[in-house]
Amino acid sequence: MYTAFHPKEVWLDTDGNVIQAHGGGILYKDGVYYWYGENKGADNCTVEGKNLARVDVIGISCYSSTDLYNWKNEGVVLPASDDPDSDLYTGKVLERPKCIYNKRTGKYLLWAHVDTADYKFARAGVAIADSPTGPFTYLGSFRPNAGEMSRDMTVFVDDDDVAYLFHSSEDNATMYCSRMNADYTGFDGTYTRNFEGEYREAPCVMKRNGRYYMVTSYCTGWAPNVARVAVADSVMGPWTLLGNPCVSEGAELTYGGQSTHILKVEDMEDTYIFMADIWKAENLQDSRYMWLPIEWDEDQMQIPFVEEWRL
Repeated sequence: MYTAFHPKEVWLDTDGNVIQAHGGGILYKDGVYYWYGENKGADNCTVEGKNLARVDVIGISCYSSTDLYNWKNEGVVLPASDDPDSDLYTGKVLERPKCIYNKRTGKYLLWAHVDTADYKFARAGVAIADSPTGPFTYLGSFRPNAGEMSRDMTVFVDDDDVAYLFHSSEDNATMYCSRMNADYTGFDGTYTRNFEGEYREAPCVMKRNGRYYMVTSYCTGWAPNVARVAVADSVMGPWTLLGNPCVSEGAELTYGGQSTHILKVEDMEDTYIFMADIWKAENLQDSRYMWLPIEWDEDQMQIPFVEEWRL
């Protein structure tokens, strides 16, 4: 049983198995946290004996917890398909899943980046369920805003219950913010283009004291690079890119990680967790998780590296 966070170390579920929830995000509902992520529990694929930095799609895993340290495996809630024509085909791409709850409809919407192995499909896919642990029914995929690309992505629900998709577009050169429809199953046509020509990916978004913060990475594949934080007074921008929020040794490479989600801890005032992945391209199933505390110097975000920490 865990009583603290240990960034970069192997993290086991309550059954003693390695957690497979990469590129993921967390939903809080009725006293329980649900962690959704990519299941990369297979060996890397090979072609003519060469190790590729990808695994066949297994699906999206879900884990549940009440303390954020210890996680129960709820299974693969959106499995891969053996149909080559399906978005969820094992030979394609299913990345960065994020789940949100629609208070009006009572439905859970699981969004993810769906793609072909060459990353030319570039779509956002969505599945729906009546329970946070599924089963989820896949509804299909979109290129939002009349056909704009959608690769690395996250979702964000504002205080007024309006939901947004943040997604790398235009071959990753521009970050879009696309407003969803009332059911969170598609888009209403309202969007903004942000960070033009900056090539940002791996977005994660939070709100604090009426201001919005977004952490992103550059586009260097599986290799780490420097993070940057952006701020805005409106969720759709304009967003202003600032500096690197990381402040400890190794900050220039985000301590070896890449952003995936910012979690607001419930019932703890002004407490947020920066979630990142330590990708291991040569053995993706052994990619690690790096959860770190977010600190503040007035309204300036700071992310220190801590080898062991508690809420």
